[in-house]
Amino acid sequence: MSADVFCEIIAGERPADVVRSDEVAVSFLDARPVFKGHVLVVPRVHVETLADLADVGPFFERVQAMARAVEEGLQAGGTFVAINNRVSQSVAHLHVHVVPRHKKDGLRGFFWPRTKYDSAEEAQSYAEMIGKAL
Repeated sequence: MSADVFCEIIAGERPADVVRSDEVAVSFLDARPVFKGHVLVVPRVHVETLADLADVGPFFERVQAMARAVEEGLQAGGTFVAINNRVSQSVAHLHVHVVPRHKKDGLRGFFWPRTKYDSAEEAQSYAEMIGKAL
């Protein structure tokens, strides 16, 4: 494991409010939550980004279960589930944010500006560039 705070939490070397822990992932409350009940789900294996995670299925089963549990356990109206890859990633260890949501809770969509494609052809060219990378 690499030396980051999430690896330390996984190893039991740093305290955290653990919600669930198994052989695939560890889930714990975010120390700086967007809203109370904000959970981070992190894979036990140290990987920096989603692209680095070899077996995504079991990990996202844990994320899915956590999203359900946050809604049910907190009587939330829904959840915001998000991942940052490198940019805005405060810890270089893959982590998924599961944030409880309620109508009129003050969280307004995404916090970055939106743009538009200049034309349908430009949009198609982006789709093709990404598609070729697959």
